[in-house]
Amino acid sequence: MKKLVVLAALTLTAPGLAAQRAHQYEIGAFGSYTRYDPAFGLAKKVGGGARFGYFVADAVGLEGEVLFQPSYPVPGTSSTLEPIIGSASLVVNLLSGVRNVFYVLGGYSRLDFGNTAPYKFTDNAAHAGVGDRIFLTNRVALRLEARGYYTPSTQSSFASSATHWAGTVGLSFFELGRPTKDSDQDGVVDSKDKCPDTPAGAKVDERGCPIDSDQDGVPDGLDKCPDTPAGARVDANGCPADADADGVPDGLDQCPNTPVGAKVDATGCPIDSDHDGVPDGIDQCPNTPAGATVDARGCPSDADNDGVPDGLDKCPNTPIGAKVDASGCPIDSDHDGVPDGIDQCPDTPAGTPVDSTGCPIGKDSDGDGVPDALDKCPNTPPGTKVDANGCPVSNEVVRAQPGDEDGDGVPDNLDKCPHTPAGAKVDAQGCIILFQPQPAGPPQPGAPARPTLILLGVTFATAQSALKPQSYVVLDQVAASLVANPEIQIEIAGYTDNTGSPTLNRRLSQARADRVRAYLASKGVSPSRMIARGYGPAGPIAPNTTPAGRALNRRVELHKLP
Repeated sequence: MKKLVVLAALTLTAPGLAAQRAHQYEIGAFGSYTRYDPAFGLAKKVGGGARFGYFVADAVGLEGEVLFQPSYPVPGTSSTLEPIIGSASLVVNLLSGVRNVFYVLGGYSRLDFGNTAPYKFTDNAAHAGVGDRIFLTNRVALRLEARGYYTPSTQSSFASSATHWAGTVGLSFFELGRPTKDSDQDGVVDSKDKCPDTPAGAKVDERGCPIDSDQDGVPDGLDKCPDTPAGARVDANGCPADADADGVPDGLDQCPNTPVGAKVDATGCPIDSDHDGVPDGIDQCPNTPAGATVDARGCPSDADNDGVPDGLDKCPNTPIGAKVDASGCPIDSDHDGVPDGIDQCPDTPAGTPVDSTGCPIGKDSDGDGVPDALDKCPNTPPGTKVDANGCPVSNEVVRAQPGDEDGDGVPDNLDKCPHTPAGAKVDAQGCIILFQPQPAGPPQPGAPARPTLILLGVTFATAQSALKPQSYVVLDQVAASLVANPEIQIEIAGYTDNTGSPTLNRRLSQARADRVRAYLASKGVSPSRMIARGYGPAGPIAPNTTPAGRALNRRVELHKLP
């Protein structure tokens, strides 16, 4: 709607053309098509003529015109006649556009029909018409006109009055009646130009002053963004500047330094839905609880890894593995001073002294001579020889003897891992030895940087992280060994071969390591003892040039952490 209003305003109020103003002359020639009053019996014919005009003011002119007709045969005779119409008119311009001038005219005409009877007479007439000058240049215009002639009292014998019509098409040429100068070429002569230094190409009003529809300081015609909101700052092209690229123009932007990517409101200020200080669009954790401390990504920080964000955590130094309440403080069900999750004896009677594991000091539940606090095999059968850890000594037990179902050399009644794969090295409890003790002194050349166990037999569905069923036997043994050796902390490392995208391989290896960690946790291994990392194709243990080598490189390893 706004554009239509502007267009209408330009049509009605556009400045006059340089070739049409007061004290100018117009000279023109035209072709005509005349229709005489039917009572005269003259055919419709094409003719021509010439006109001469003078503008007494910018929109008012006087002109004379002669219209010549071709030879008309006189009905009933062999004679012909050549009518001539001479006219004097007052011309008034009504609407002036950029290249169009619509006008009306009226005046006196004299119609001379010749000297051949019965057309030997001359009539006086009044005429009126409408027309349009279409300027091809500032000095040449195509002129279209329709005109009617009315004779209230004709001298003919055909009728008492007569009405004739004529249409003309021609060219008009304009010359200045007196010198004019338009220094800034805006179409308004210097004598009338109130803004004589208009930039080239700018649209101006009748005073010669630039039109600036959106009032941004850049005139229409030069303004490449003509609908700039009020108050916005613009560049030399009239387009709004937006220094922080948030979609709100400078001048309207109340927060001019918005971080890249942040969502903003109509004033250009960042929207922060969860009020954590990190704007939406940048906030990777958009539903942060009120009051939580967040990092630069807008995600809650949790320094003690107890699941309660800093800022809400009233006990910020909770020991690893302890269970906490909603305020982040450790839960101690038996009130022995050792939090649940760490407490290995969660039902200690009130007032009983306990050690760091939450178990009563000096108590030996299975009577093997090793206190419960140190006993890694707490249910040893009576009379069984045990080592310093409270686990049965079975160095003299023969493998595959009756009562040793898995053939690992540990009797079933002492075997805490009863389904050990054939050939696996086990400890006194019948569980897989995960890591060999490291020799004292500096590491030997070629030795791995840290104790490592490759989980042979742990396999996955092709290009997926889903474990194959045969993997569970190995992982069950690993879980049992980790439960029996709670002091061991491990890194679960996933690897792939070098086939395919390195980025996708790293994601796949991470997903597989996470799946192994989740399975071990489901078997009783505390998640706080395990870290899962995906290394993708890094660290191959065999050449990737053969199928067998690539198969070896697709593996899961356990790394013992210090």
